[in-house]
Amino acid sequence: MSEEVLWKGSPSQVLNLGKYVVGILLTVGLAIAGAFPGLQLLWIALVLPLGWMLWVFIETKSIRHELTTERIKLSAGVFNQKLDDVELYRVKDTSMERPFWYRVFGLSTLIIETSDRSQPRIEIKAVRNGDGLRETLRKQVEFWRDRKRVREVDFDEKSLVEGAPGQDDETLA
Repeated sequence: MSEEVLWKGSPSQVLNLGKYVVGILLTVGLAIAGAFPGLQLLWIALVLPLGWMLWVFIETKSIRHELTTERIKLSAGVFNQKLDDVELYRVKDTSMERPFWYRVFGLSTLIIETSDRSQPRIEIKAVRNGDGLRETLRKQVEFWRDRKRVREVDFDEKSLVEGAPGQDDETLA
């Protein structure tokens, strides 16, 4: 069975809406100030907010998430890239957040808890059709857990100490 891409995407630029508003306000402010006599040098300063907004756009666009039939692939970075994979059978739990502002644009954030040491928590932010992505992920995770005969078991420290072999409540008292 060859690995196929089931979903591929990057965060929506809605994620940066606040930054863009600040950048536009700075740009407009500098443009208005530069219109006054003696302050024409402020036109040069327009490069700063415009360059910053361009950088924010490129940085967000460089984040890529990919769900394949076997794993979740993550990549981020403009100049220096970081690539990581998480096998689907390592996914422990998924949840979804839909802040008001995201819902206005039909977006959501998928949060994936894993048993992978390098990526214990994955956030796929500001994506469309989060419900569909979550359901596709759930089905693939169940498939790979069944295929590899893997089950997720959680232990906490308290239950390990209380349930230690050879110890019962009478010997602890």
